[in-house]
Amino acid sequence: MIYPVILCGGSGTRLWPLSRKSYPKQFVPLVGDQTLFQASALRMKGPDFNRPLVVTNSDFRFIVTEQLAAVGIDPGAILIEPTGRDTAPAVLAAALYLMKTDPEAVMLVAPSDHVVPDTDAFRDAVKTGLTAVEAGQLVTFGIAPTHPETGYGYLELSRSTDREAVALKQFVEKPNAAKAEAMLAAGNFLWNAGIFLFRAKDILAAFEAHSPELIAPVQGAIATGQPDLGFFRLGPADWAKATDISIDFAVMEKATNLSVVPFNAGWSDLGGWDAVWRESDKDDTGVMTSGEATAIDCTNTLLRSENDNLEVVGIGLTNIMAVAMNDAVLVADMSRAQDVKKAVDALKAKGAKQATHFPKDHRPWGWFESLVMGDRFQVKRIHVHPGAALSLQSHHHRAEHWIVVSGTAKVTIDDRVQLVTENQSVYIPLGAVHRMENPGKVPMVLIEVQTGSYLGEDDIVRYEDVYSRGQGERG
Repeated sequence: MIYPVILCGGSGTRLWPLSRKSYPKQFVPLVGDQTLFQASALRMKGPDFNRPLVVTNSDFRFIVTEQLAAVGIDPGAILIEPTGRDTAPAVLAAALYLMKTDPEAVMLVAPSDHVVPDTDAFRDAVKTGLTAVEAGQLVTFGIAPTHPETGYGYLELSRSTDREAVALKQFVEKPNAAKAEAMLAAGNFLWNAGIFLFRAKDILAAFEAHSPELIAPVQGAIATGQPDLGFFRLGPADWAKATDISIDFAVMEKATNLSVVPFNAGWSDLGGWDAVWRESDKDDTGVMTSGEATAIDCTNTLLRSENDNLEVVGIGLTNIMAVAMNDAVLVADMSRAQDVKKAVDALKAKGAKQATHFPKDHRPWGWFESLVMGDRFQVKRIHVHPGAALSLQSHHHRAEHWIVVSGTAKVTIDDRVQLVTENQSVYIPLGAVHRMENPGKVPMVLIEVQTGSYLGEDDIVRYEDVYSRGQGERG
């Protein structure tokens, strides 16, 4: 039985504006109906796999559980990183955590944001790698290149092969165009997918040999970690001492017991809108449209609208990508897909909230979005899942009006509890201790009108919370 270890962090810059720091690409249905995270988890579900272990951060923990539940997956464990430390500490933490209950655990480590259309071929490749794992090898998976890509690292094989695991000769950093062309022609270079298979004890031995300085802080973070609802929070003081470093730099590029399994059945890390365009269904002229989008006399173009009330129309476009949200629009030449992160940097520099914050703000109880904001007022749409409840809270600077438009709300205001049904409203005075709950079996939707001198999400005093969030957490 293999333990899937899903790495679920990310900053969400290359697929802006749909992917952002507060809601990165793995949680978005970019290709197909499932999110990339859900597809990754389903790819590693079946008789050969244990329940997955997910490594993520505090902000994403409830999104992770909600999206797994939506596809019928019960995680074995969810480790919460206090701060991002790249992939090496995350993999080491997963290995140490698994070894507490299974010293012979075999780990399949995979990012949560890749596209692998052929699940059966992927599982066959994993089975191929198991033989090498049983011999103490650290196995990585190399993707057969389809073009001279300069945005990926490469793996140089000791010899060419189509199927079996072979020894790795060396890692190659992201090349220039000429070198990428040469490696493609050589035939023994594969893209580095960042997917690994090994026994937990073997990767621990590799850390001991090549990055021993990471072991004490990560072991300490496991030892001082605490269960929190269905999660395991790594100890923050020890975790902060761990070096911020990738698994490639910390271990893989130094290890001598590394084998590569080739995979040629289709793969993409969706590292830009050009990759989304390549992986999506297109018409005969190479045009891909999504949502309320219309193309007229266009070729090799991506048009995408994420707002039902916003029409995106392209006329006479070639090699253009246009993505529209209700708070931001991206228009660029397809060849400049990797420069989207420069746009995010520019927006951060000018203080634009669109750089990092998704317009729909997800919470463990549901989500909300701001519809309009002006001087001393804000209007929000709030969606509360069946059976969910917001924290018992109060505000120093604002009052609120709630109008239920769908479902029934159970509302607490100081000592009074009442049911507010569709088309009814209630007023929450400034300073009142209040809570909103959905006692029904269908989602509850309401419109909230805030009025006051300050309307920030940090104006909250939390008294009780079923999700065990602290004062510093929003919502």
